[in-house]
Amino acid sequence: MREDFREILRLVRPGTRVLDVGCGEGELLELLSREKSVDGRGVELEAQNVSACLARGLAVVQGDADRDLDHFPTKAFDYAVLSQTLQATRNPRHVLSELLRIADQAIVSFPNFGHWRVRWSLLTRGRMPETRALPEPWWSTPNIHLCSLADFAALTDDLDLRVDHAAALVRGQAARPIDPGRGIENWRAENALFLLSRRGAEPEPTGEQRDLFGA
Repeated sequence: MREDFREILRLVRPGTRVLDVGCGEGELLELLSREKSVDGRGVELEAQNVSACLARGLAVVQGDADRDLDHFPTKAFDYAVLSQTLQATRNPRHVLSELLRIADQAIVSFPNFGHWRVRWSLLTRGRMPETRALPEPWWSTPNIHLCSLADFAALTDDLDLRVDHAAALVRGQAARPIDPGRGIENWRAENALFLLSRRGAEPEPTGEQRDLFGA
């Protein structure tokens, strides 16, 4: 199991409403449904991945995070998850803001471009890094907005978001809670995961979830 999936599974409360944006073939949604009994929905850009999700019995629609999140009602979910996808969006700032309009909390994981392996690769090779977290060459990578942990923390401040939890992820190791304000973590975290909410947000109102998928 991916390290960020383990940490997301730990953070999500049982029985909650979850939207997985960029859900791929549905591994995380299936895991959350099985282990946490969530009411899970997914949005995925690639048609073949949507078909794979539907074959798993998951409620997933085809959509683009950059454009289609705007159509979701406000506060429709408890959590909006964006795992290893933010850096592939055209407008990460807008996407992040929309996640926290749609849901009370957002869980976002991404490769850290400030990790020491990335810095070392740039220093010694003078070329775009290819690391465990960023394995594709520059000319074929889907990542168009790479950022460091420090960059992402600055964006959360700019959007007036509260960091409820942050963790460093290194392949093969359990997630390690961190203070994202400490500069050393920008060197050490191969990947990072944040649990975010809006500062001063009111508690979630009770009531039935709106049926976004027409079933």
